[in-house]
Amino acid sequence: MSSITLEQANAIIGSAFVKARELALKPLGVAVLDVGGHIIAAQRQDGASALRLQIAQGKAAGALGLGVSSRKIAEMAVERPSFVAALATLASSGIVPAAGGVIVVDAAGGPIGAVGISGDVSDNDEACVLAGLAAAGLRAQA
Repeated sequence: MSSITLEQANAIIGSAFVKARELALKPLGVAVLDVGGHIIAAQRQDGASALRLQIAQGKAAGALGLGVSSRKIAEMAVERPSFVAALATLASSGIVPAAGGVIVVDAAGGPIGAVGISGDVSDNDEACVLAGLAAAGLRAQA
């Protein structure tokens, strides 16, 4: 498999929204990107604020661009804030240094895309990403 399919992307989004309802989270936006950083699918729940999809895309695109989860980028931002701030000028989809963006990998561990979610606290966003991936039969980069 070389990329996340549209069917898988829709399954990720649907299952992430189910998890959000189970946890009674604020409305979310979800962006699923291919390995090149292009949107496969994106949706936001009713009531989600206007920038949720852009933030979700920035989490996923940042993860792909740096090769690590957006949680790790947040850790980098604490250690090297000037470096992470400078990255924003380089990335056309942005880089959002907060948990909720993960790289999706194939069986061999190679990247096939990324998913970003925004809307609630970052840990909850990330929990919804992981639930969506599990339901679609995919896995996040370790």
